Amino acid sequence: MAGILAWFWNERFWLPHNVTWADLKNTDEATFPQAEDLYLACPLAFCIFMIRLVFERFIARPCALGLKIQANGPQKAQPNAILEKVFTAITKHPDEKRLEGLSKQLDWDVRTIQRWFRQRRNQEKPSTLARFCESMWRFTFYLYIFTYGVRFLKKTTWLWNTRECWYNYPYQPLTVDIHYYYILELSFYLSLLFSQFTDIRRKDFLIMFLHHLATITLITFSYVNNMARVGTLVMCLHDAADVLMEVAKMANYAKCQRLCNLLFVMFAMVFVSSRLGVYPVWILNTTLFESWEIVGPYPSWWVFNLLLILLQFLHSFWSYLIVKIACRAISRGKVSKDDRSDIESSSDEDNGPPPAPVQKHYNSTTNGTNKAHGTNGYLSAGAPCPDEH
Repeated sequence: MAGILAWFWNERFWLPHNVTWADLKNTDEATFPQAEDLYLACPLAFCIFMIRLVFERFIARPCALGLKIQANGPQKAQPNAILEKVFTAITKHPDEKRLEGLSKQLDWDVRTIQRWFRQRRNQEKPSTLARFCESMWRFTFYLYIFTYGVRFLKKTTWLWNTRECWYNYPYQPLTVDIHYYYILELSFYLSLLFSQFTDIRRKDFLIMFLHHLATITLITFSYVNNMARVGTLVMCLHDAADVLMEVAKMANYAKCQRLCNLLFVMFAMVFVSSRLGVYPVWILNTTLFESWEIVGPYPSWWVFNLLLILLQFLHSFWSYLIVKIACRAISRGKVSKDDRSDIESSSDEDNGPPPAPVQKHYNSTTNGTNKAHGTNGYLSAGAPCPDEH
C-alpha cells in the first residue's frame, strides 16, 4: 500500500520541476492546500443531500403547491396482470412479435397494448411537483454559491489579470475564502454525482455522469497542485448560467410560459457566450498559454488541461441542444420541450377511457410512439432547458 501511495503522489507528476511536497507543507507564515483537506467533502456532501431533502419537503413543496403545481404525474395504466408480468419480468419495450402475441392473448389491438406500455413506463417518472422541487433546490444553491464567488473574486487580483494565477506558483497561500469555496463546490458535486441515481433520469444521464466526474476531478486536481486561483474562475463562470437555467425550469413547471421564454432566452445568451466565448478565450487561454509561458508544463498540467478541453466539448454539445430548442421556440412561439425528457407521448389520446376488447387484430408495425413528439406528457407548457454545471 505504501508503494502504491508513493507512486500515486509522485512529485514529478503533481508538481512543477524542482518543487516537492515538503515545500508546500503548512507553516506559521503560510497555509497551502493539502490533499487531506478534501476528506471533509464526503461527510459534507451527505449533509448537503440531507439539507436538500429538508429543503424540498418544507420549503420547495409548499412553494410549488402555492403556485398550483399538482403532485399527480402521468396517467396510470389500467391494471392488467399479464401485461404487468411482461413489463416487470421480461421487457418494458416489447418488440413487434411480442406485441402480436399479447394482442392475440388479450384480444386487444396492438396500438392499445403499445399505449399501455407507454403509460406504464411514464408511470414510473416523477411528477411536475418533484421536478419543481429539484429545480428550486439547485437554483437556491447556485444562486448562493455564484453570489459568494462574485463577492469573493471581485476583491482578487487574478479576476482582472489572469496571469496572476501563475505568478509565484505553486507557492500561493491558501485563504479561508478559497478553502470554503472549494470544499462547498466539491461537496455539492459529490452529492449530485450520487443523487443522480435517485433523481429524474434523463436521456443525457451518461453525459451528466461524465460531467460530474470531470468536474470533481478538476476541482480535486486544481486544489491538490494549488491551481486554486484559476479553479475559482472556472467554478464561478459555470455557476452563472446554471442560476438562470434552474429558474427557467421553475417558471416552466409553474406554467408561466412568457416568463419561461424570457428566462430561457437569457439563459441561452449567458450559456453560449460564457461557455463558447469567455471560457476558451479567458480560461483556456490562461491555463494553456499563460501558464506555459510563466510556469511551464508538467504531467498533471497536461491532465488538468485535457479535462478542461473535455469540458469544452461538453459545452459544445449542450450549446447544440440549447440552439436546437431556441430554433424550435422561434418557429412555435414558445420553448417547446427538453430534448432529454424521458416522458413519452403519442398522437394517440392517452387520457381516454380504458381499452375495450376488440375482435379484430391489427397488424400495425408501428409502436404508436412518435419520438419526435417525446414531450413531458404531464406538462402543458414548454419543458426546461438542459441541465448544465
